[in-house]
Amino acid sequence: MPRSAQSAGVREVKSAARTVELLELLAARGDRPARLQELAETLGVPRSSMYALLQTLISRGWVRTDVTGSLYGIGIHALLTGTSYLDSDPRVRLVRPFLDQASQQLGETIHLGRLDGWDVAYLATRESHEYLRTISRVGRRLPAHVGALGKALLAERPDEDLPDGPYEALTENSHTTREALAADLAAVRERGWAVDREEGVLGIVGFGFALRYDTPAQDAISCSVPVSRLTPEHEERIVAVMEETRARIEAAAPGTGGGGPRWR
Repeated sequence: MPRSAQSAGVREVKSAARTVELLELLAARGDRPARLQELAETLGVPRSSMYALLQTLISRGWVRTDVTGSLYGIGIHALLTGTSYLDSDPRVRLVRPFLDQASQQLGETIHLGRLDGWDVAYLATRESHEYLRTISRVGRRLPAHVGALGKALLAERPDEDLPDGPYEALTENSHTTREALAADLAAVRERGWAVDREEGVLGIVGFGFALRYDTPAQDAISCSVPVSRLTPEHEERIVAVMEETRARIEAAAPGTGGGGPRWR
């Protein structure tokens, strides 16, 4: 889990924390804009202070409002900053060509994700030509316990780090208890890769592989397949191709820093 400013021995700047909390709240709402009163109540901020903060962020492009000035949503500068993150990250640049190759070999959707607290953030996706999603997953998050990416990364960490639960269920197959998830992660460690059988999305099976160029691993790759196309033979091929892809990425990884900073 990320360290707070206070745990690092630095006093938190309340105005900065409030701004970040507001942006994260608006981002999490997606296509559901919020009203001033709702934002003020959720964050425990006086209406006048919230209004002033919103107007400041609107003027700088981080928040947008409708023609009536009563609804608020995330602004375009959030997209520009997120794009800059992807463009500047050496790991993402390294992995992208390997995602292309795996997608071409398997004809399935391939993802790169990164652990962010108790979620996985999608950093790159190569969509299958057999079925196309109407909304890209890049920049979106999924609870780590319900997907192959997340379980592959959680298995790289001791079970003592797992939250107590109960966990959110996205489908009837999702793990909702710490004990069930820990048993699954033990199988992941023994196998060397994770499998998500309709735990995050009904009708989709995922296979996840942690990239161990960091310790503990922060990134993972996965292959998502519709249940209707998953035969034992295809599953065996997916695992073989993805294990080879992981090995090639890890072999290429040491030079990705380019002498630049090592982010944490």
